[in-house]
Amino acid sequence: MPWYNGDYPPSYKNQPVKLRNKAVEIANALLEEGMEEGVAIATGLKRARESFTATHSKGTRKSTSAGKKAK
Repeated sequence: MPWYNGDYPPSYKNQPVKLRNKAVEIANALLEEGMEEGVAIATGLKRARESFTATHSKGTRKSTSAGKKAK
């Protein structure tokens, strides 16, 4: 069952909005590819977390290296 407009799996309930929206987007794409619903839910959340962790890490590195150049 695809999710949309605030309709999401109960396991996404306590996640931050941006993370939850990304997880729903990923899970819906996985469902379209034929993945089972339970696996799509878990994988969507895991990949969304990885996406935000990677984005956060990259941003931190850039600001740190920029600060070193300024000194």
